[in-house]
Amino acid sequence: MKINRATSQRMFILLLAAVLLLAAAGCGKEEQTNGNAAGSTVQDGDVTLVIGAYSVVKDAFADVLPAFQDYWLQETGQKVTFQESYEASGTQARAIAGGFEADVAILAMEGDLDKIADAGFIMHDWKAQSNGGNITNSIVVLGTRAGNPLGIKDWEDLTRKGVKVLYPNPKTSGGAQWDINAIYGAGLKQSEEKSGTKDEAYAKSFLKAVHANVESLDKSGRASMAAFEYGVGDVIVTYENELLARIKKGVDYDIVVPKSTILIENPAAIVDKNADKHGSRKVAEAFIAFLHSDEAQRLFVEHGFRAVDEKVAVDTKERYTVPDELFDISYLGGWPEVRKNLYSKKGIWYQVLADL
Repeated sequence: MKINRATSQRMFILLLAAVLLLAAAGCGKEEQTNGNAAGSTVQDGDVTLVIGAYSVVKDAFADVLPAFQDYWLQETGQKVTFQESYEASGTQARAIAGGFEADVAILAMEGDLDKIADAGFIMHDWKAQSNGGNITNSIVVLGTRAGNPLGIKDWEDLTRKGVKVLYPNPKTSGGAQWDINAIYGAGLKQSEEKSGTKDEAYAKSFLKAVHANVESLDKSGRASMAAFEYGVGDVIVTYENELLARIKKGVDYDIVVPKSTILIENPAAIVDKNADKHGSRKVAEAFIAFLHSDEAQRLFVEHGFRAVDEKVAVDTKERYTVPDELFDISYLGGWPEVRKNLYSKKGIWYQVLADL
C-alpha cells in the first residue's frame, strides 16, 4: 500500500507522542519510588501535623507553631509542616468527631474534647496530662468602647434598657458557653449574697435579663469580636485575652472585669486514632508537651492568655486583674452538670430563649 507524504507525517507525530508519554510515565514511577510527589514541599523524613483548633487561639499559634518547628528541628533534625484549621470550638469538635483527620485538637472547653472521645477518636486520659490537659487560662470580661461611654461597671449594667450586648451562639461556640456560664454563675453568687444559698431561679432570671439585650449571636467568639470591631453593640462579653491582644495592637477598648466571673480553661489533646493512622504520634506528643513549656506559655501570655504554668503565672501576674469572686466550672457543678442543667434541650439556656 502506498503511503503519501501527509499520512507519513501524521504517523511520525503519533509515534513521537507515544514515546513522550512512555517517558513521562517512567519519570512518574521514579518520583513515586523516591517517595515525593511532583511539586511536594515535604522532604524524606519530614512530618506533617494536622491541627484542629478553636478560632480564638489562631493569632497566638502564628507564633507558637514556628517556635515548635524551630525546637523540633534542633532536637531531631526533622522538619514539621503544619496543616491548620480554625473554627468555632463546637463546630471543630463535630468536624473531628465526624471524620476530619486532625492529629491534635485544641479547643475551648472540656466538653468539646469529650465529644471527640465519645466518637472513639481520643482514647487516652487527656486530663491526666500536665495542668489537667489545659494549655491556657483566661477569664470572661466585658469590653466597651473607648472611655466606657455607658459607664458599664458590672453584669447588672448589661440589663439596663438600651444597652446593646454581644456574645456568640452556644450551639456552635465554646466561648459562648463560657460567657453564659459566667453570667449564670454571677447570678448564683448574687443570690448567695442575698439569701445565703444558690438560687437557680434567680440566676435564670438574671441570665434572661442580660440576654434580652443581646444584639446578635455570632458563630464564634472571633466572629463576635469582629462584629464589635465593625461597630455592632455597646458591650461585648468575651475572653479577656481577645481584648488584651487588640489593645496591644493599638485598638482603643476598655476592659471591665466583673466582681464575679469564671475562670476559662482551654484544653488540648492528641487525637489518637488520627495520629496513629498518620504515623505522627511522636511529634504530636512532643507538640502537646511543648504547649505546656515555659517558651510556649510566655508566647500565650503575649497574646493575652493567662499561663497555666505556675512559674510563668507568677512571673506575669502583674499584667492581670484578679476578680473579687473568681470561680471555676466546679462552682456550677462541673461540665457534665452544666451540659445537663444549662445546655440540654430542656436546660436553662433553652428555657431563657423560649421565654423571650
